[in-house]
Amino acid sequence: MDATELYEIVIVGSGPAGLSAAARARALGVRHVLLEAQPHLSDTIYQYQKGKHVMAEPGILPLRSDLSFSAGKREALLSTWNEEMDGQGVNVVHGQRVTAIVRDAGTGVFTLTSQGNGGATSTWKSKTVILAIGLQGNIRKLGVPGEDLPQVQYTLSDPDEFSGETIVVVGAGDAGIENALALAEKNTVYILNRQEEFATCKEGNRVLIMAAEKSGKIKVRYSATTKYIEPADDTPLLFVFNGKHGEESVHAHRVIARLGATPPRKLIESFGVEFPNANPASTPALSDAYESNVPGLYIVGALGGYPLIKQAMNQGYEVVQTIVGKPVQPADEALLREKLVPWRPGMQVSKVTEEIKAGVPLFSHVTTLQLREFMLESTLLTPRKGDIIFRKFDYTNTFYSILEGTVEIELSGNDGKVRQIKLDKGQYFGEMGLISGRRRTATVRAGADCVLMETPRRTMLKLIASVDDVRKRMDMVFVRNAIYNYLGNMLSRTAIDALVAGGVTVKRFEARQHLFKEGDPADGMYLIRRGSVTVSRKDEVRGGERILSYVAAGNYVGEMALLRDAPRSATVTATVLTEALVLDAETVRDQLIANPSWRKSVEDQVISRTEQNVLLEHAKSRDGELMQFLLGQGVGEASDVLLINETMCIQCNNCETACAETHNGTSRLKRALGPTFANIHLPTACRHCENPHCMKDCPPDAIGRSLQGEVFISDACIGCGNCERNCPYGVIQMAVDKPPKRGGGLSWLLFGLGASPGERQADYDPAVQKKAVKCDLCKDLKGGPSCVRACPTGAAIRISPEKFFKNQV
Repeated sequence: MDATELYEIVIVGSGPAGLSAAARARALGVRHVLLEAQPHLSDTIYQYQKGKHVMAEPGILPLRSDLSFSAGKREALLSTWNEEMDGQGVNVVHGQRVTAIVRDAGTGVFTLTSQGNGGATSTWKSKTVILAIGLQGNIRKLGVPGEDLPQVQYTLSDPDEFSGETIVVVGAGDAGIENALALAEKNTVYILNRQEEFATCKEGNRVLIMAAEKSGKIKVRYSATTKYIEPADDTPLLFVFNGKHGEESVHAHRVIARLGATPPRKLIESFGVEFPNANPASTPALSDAYESNVPGLYIVGALGGYPLIKQAMNQGYEVVQTIVGKPVQPADEALLREKLVPWRPGMQVSKVTEEIKAGVPLFSHVTTLQLREFMLESTLLTPRKGDIIFRKFDYTNTFYSILEGTVEIELSGNDGKVRQIKLDKGQYFGEMGLISGRRRTATVRAGADCVLMETPRRTMLKLIASVDDVRKRMDMVFVRNAIYNYLGNMLSRTAIDALVAGGVTVKRFEARQHLFKEGDPADGMYLIRRGSVTVSRKDEVRGGERILSYVAAGNYVGEMALLRDAPRSATVTATVLTEALVLDAETVRDQLIANPSWRKSVEDQVISRTEQNVLLEHAKSRDGELMQFLLGQGVGEASDVLLINETMCIQCNNCETACAETHNGTSRLKRALGPTFANIHLPTACRHCENPHCMKDCPPDAIGRSLQGEVFISDACIGCGNCERNCPYGVIQMAVDKPPKRGGGLSWLLFGLGASPGERQADYDPAVQKKAVKCDLCKDLKGGPSCVRACPTGAAIRISPEKFFKNQV
């Protein structure tokens, strides 16, 4: 059919944004039509799994719409919207898939062409167009062998269809989590998360998946990527993936991949809409009023870069208000204006976001909505000149963007000299601590007129995971800063620029995966930016591999073969999930020749390591076996570990007793528990990991890290148990906050005062709410950890893996 009527607004797509826009147009009496390809409203939500709980986030924002919306079941939400749309008399035409949109440059009128279910075409004319078509239908696939096997699917309508199966869910966004939770009622379910935490889902889903994993209902695999899928003999599929502990596999009946979708870019570009870059996941370039580069063509909802239902409904309402000349401020305007008062008092937030996107290249391809959310979760700082932002060796991990002025970075070289680097407006810092989890590598001071945006680790990781352009830019700057930090005292800026220009590859290695093997050709120099590795050689006498050294993040390996232009003389293996920056081999060789000081440093290391290797040939093989044992227990990711020499231990249990005495009657360590190799015992006690697992999903952010590195739990703990569940080493327990002390403290031990060991000194109510407790290295005591101080024989020590392994080899 042909619709010759000229509409004020044609809305394409009946998702939350489109429905809200249509309802607002109807309420304002604007001539409109809503075109929907399906025979029902809101196809994205219609395709949600049966019984899905739809959340109303973000909770801090009010809803602006002529339609109602609150958290509830998918069926109830769709029923409510159908009733309200009918009751309001919104003009909806179903079965019309828009295939073309053309704007007449002279009149500014749009002609839309749509195709009906029977193949017939229709045309529609309008002064303005609102695109709200979402991302449905452009689903991302796994991209590995086996992705199209019959038992691999990319949607799930009704989880009740499956029972008694082993199912792997790939994807840790909201859809993947919700599918996994529903399927777990009747099936054995694994869920793969590429990240180390659930950073891209709604908070409600995060809490639910954490609880399901803690109870054993769902098996979660973190830092996991699919490798391949193939038919199996005993089950339909063999699902193989790389995880934190190397290659793993699951025999499964089916795989459900929920990897999101990409914008229908070709279709949108055919309408004349421009995208900011070639990245297939990028969103169209839009104004603050959601208008594209095509005048009169607006884009809202998931296609505009923000898929949350409430935000999409607000956009639909706001864009119609704008079209009819009644613009409204975004819902977060007041909150952001208050935050920006110290820097840009009274300025519209839209102007500030434009300034930030223009002045800070890192955010140039972040959508306005993403940037606003990012700013809401960040803190604005206006330090005085000379103020210290953080110190070298601090254990903090927030990220800083320079909005105004300068900062000065102080780096101390091996020669004792301090070098200063000035960073200007638009640059950023703090990425090395953010990514590696290690101590700060430099002291940073505020320069003149300094304005900073400090962003929490979780918020920054979410942005990196969501915007590919941000991740790439972070990698590029990290490479340059890492090279400067590792080698800057020996290399000029010109030499560093040459190393970067020569090519740097970011490589990720799973636990026990080789970075390179003995005898391999030298492919480059490896800067370890996260994790740790071992260096080993073949043991010609005893067979197998003999560990020569342990190398933690912040160091480099692989330079010896480049200096000698020879094959690799040792094997380097990741002890935990590890990332390395690989510098091009030829470029490194050229710079070694051009920079005598660096070459001499490498030559000195070669001599030192050769001497060490000769000594190791005559050392006890058990030293290497001990290192292998400890690394196998995860010590490679620790920053401070408790070890007990059992040849000296008299089993008095003073260490555990002293810990309980220091911490209100609850000991943070279990001396008798934990594995032992030879004479070294690894008791159950916190290792204060470089990237603490316990900090991943703490709703009240109660777990912090002091400047000295101690990981501790504050009084903000709500007892949810996420940290206890997340810790792979069983060192966190749930206990009553400040319970009546048990007997057996130092007063009883030394003077016979108080209750005997294990006896409660007062009535104990087990119904009192428990909170998480763990070792905090007695951070508030001047003498250091009580467990070590209480050991009468010196059998117990607290030590970093680097120092311990250095003493062993």
